[in-house]
Amino acid sequence: MLGIIGGTSLLYCTLPELSTRAVPTPYGPAEVMTGDIAVVLRHQYGRPPHRINYRAQMAALALSGVDRVITVGSVGSLKPALAPGSVVIPTDYLSLTDIPSFHDGAIEHVMPELDTGLIERLGTVLPEALTGGTYAQTRGPRIETVAEVRGLAKVADVVGMTVASEATLARELGIPVAAVCTVDNYAHGLSEEVLTYEHILATSKKYARRTEGLIETIVDELGD
Repeated sequence: MLGIIGGTSLLYCTLPELSTRAVPTPYGPAEVMTGDIAVVLRHQYGRPPHRINYRAQMAALALSGVDRVITVGSVGSLKPALAPGSVVIPTDYLSLTDIPSFHDGAIEHVMPELDTGLIERLGTVLPEALTGGTYAQTRGPRIETVAEVRGLAKVADVVGMTVASEATLARELGIPVAAVCTVDNYAHGLSEEVLTYEHILATSKKYARRTEGLIETIVDELGD
């Protein structure tokens, strides 16, 4: 079963008709919307990025029968040439914050990766997307400083607050994972706009129909 994790970019989207249930896990409950696919809204229960129970959400997807995951997220562009409205399928990621793990009681070293096969399929079915580049994760909920953005721009292309955590946990469970990033703004300092959470929400609403189209295509083409 295909699993989709979404956040701000899905707030204003119409999703497929699914049934919502709370899935108990060893890490706490998580709400999963299930049908032909499974969907988790990462900010459920009103949690900001740094308070998301990533382990519960990923465990709930696994317990629901998910065997591949596409994580969809709003990001800021770290490159002037990568304009808002773009879609990116990253091929790597880095994190400036702690990454959760299922291996709290044992020494395990899991090779992190975004799945090449899923990336190739996404690139084929989403020809409008740019395939390649690096996603940088910061802790949130605050927006990155101008100095942080300048530093991150040397090693990454987009910045967000969730994908590295989700991708690492999926790998620990042996679930292939890939990301689709909707570029909703320039990172702090790359434009004259004053970047606020309200601005990010407004941009997500502006591009809601685009995001719906992405989700519909992903479900149609990868949901088999």
